[in-house]
Amino acid sequence: MEEVINITDLSYSYPDGQKALEGVSLKIIRGETVGLLGPNGAGKSTLLLHFNGILHSNGAVQVLGRAIKDNNLGFIRSKVGLVFQNPDDQLFSPTVFDDVAFGPLNMGCTKAEVLQTVQRALEWVGMAGYENRSPHHLSWGERKRVAIATVLAMSPEILVLDEPSSNLDPRGKWALIDLLKKLPQTKIIASHDLELVQDLCQRIVILDRGRIVADGNKAGILSDTSLLALHGLGRQDELVI
Repeated sequence: MEEVINITDLSYSYPDGQKALEGVSLKIIRGETVGLLGPNGAGKSTLLLHFNGILHSNGAVQVLGRAIKDNNLGFIRSKVGLVFQNPDDQLFSPTVFDDVAFGPLNMGCTKAEVLQTVQRALEWVGMAGYENRSPHHLSWGERKRVAIATVLAMSPEILVLDEPSSNLDPRGKWALIDLLKKLPQTKIIASHDLELVQDLCQRIVILDRGRIVADGNKAGILSDTSLLALHGLGRQDELVI
């Protein structure tokens, strides 16, 4: 089994001194879909930002065998696609086409290659025909899909998604789940949405106060109501003391 991400004893504090991660060790295997659960402030988003070098790890994080260091960032960011919780953080161009084309253009693709890449990425996410629309005139769910398309256009091997179902109505959420199921990449999904995690993920990692407190198969983790309650993921009356 090939390790695509290997994290060893990762700790991180923000400039104001707030500790966000402490002693995190984690391995992700190619083809896995891993759910990253935890309460607000657990460190989930901070951990995700280490996967493609937005935050630096001093060598504690390796992606496809390469440490996240300045001289490796180009390679790593071409392999790890990060989809932010808010699609408006990812969409900044006047048209859907321009947003999805931005990555391939900056990789030096030809005009023909860019056209083909954009068309394929939009077809994958069910947004073909929206090329000339303004992203900011789309619904939240449509913008989520376009944000995913901007990442897929880079042909990543690993997809990292931060709260992908936030602010979606039930129909939008289940449509997104169906889309993610079809994508072949290794996926790491940070979420509070236990339905999404149960339907998509084989493995669950729980993070709380910057530490991994549980890591195991979906059935074992999600059936442990006391564990979920203890870490802010279930009803407190289910907590066994």
